[in-house]
Amino acid sequence: MSSSRQAARSYHHGLLRQSLLAAARALLAGRPAAELSLREVARHAGVSHAAPYHHFSDRHALLLALGEGCMTEFVTAQEQAAAAQPTPLRQLVALGEAYVAYAAQQPHAFTLIFDPQLCPPGAVSPFTPLIERNQALLARVLAEAHASGDLRAAQPEVLAQGLWAAVHGLAQLVMTGHLPPQATPQILWGLLSAEFRASPPQ
Repeated sequence: MSSSRQAARSYHHGLLRQSLLAAARALLAGRPAAELSLREVARHAGVSHAAPYHHFSDRHALLLALGEGCMTEFVTAQEQAAAAQPTPLRQLVALGEAYVAYAAQQPHAFTLIFDPQLCPPGAVSPFTPLIERNQALLARVLAEAHASGDLRAAQPEVLAQGLWAAVHGLAQLVMTGHLPPQATPQILWGLLSAEFRASPPQ
């Protein structure tokens, strides 16, 4: 089947939007979002140059939808990592490892989801429910750590912000090659030892 007939069939079945986002996600794996264009995404998806405008008013709208998908991947990876661990402390380390791993393995996607032009700090955006979901995950794990007696900090909310800042900085350093990914667990356990009755597993 020719690419034009495939595109027509996808559009007929309502898959054009998904096809365009899949094409954009594939391109994002190898280059920054700043280098993506609607024309290139359309070509990669095998549809006409005008096809993206059926679903996206402009390039910004496409990147917003692409970023929402990447943010969903990012949050889900942290949730799954935490769910696989038996204690709050191990869950916190797993959260941090998943956060850093996503940045290391998907650097352009990681950069996209923190782009202030797509997700202005303090403003409501399509990312807002995902940000709240991520914050709720960290808050829950910290609350469980507090209930278990492992958390020393008197202000878990402040600690949550500090941990986020530290792990995000670690992710940036790993992503840009200043720290090796394999150093992540040791660094995270060292970070937690300041506020928790924590020691690395033997």
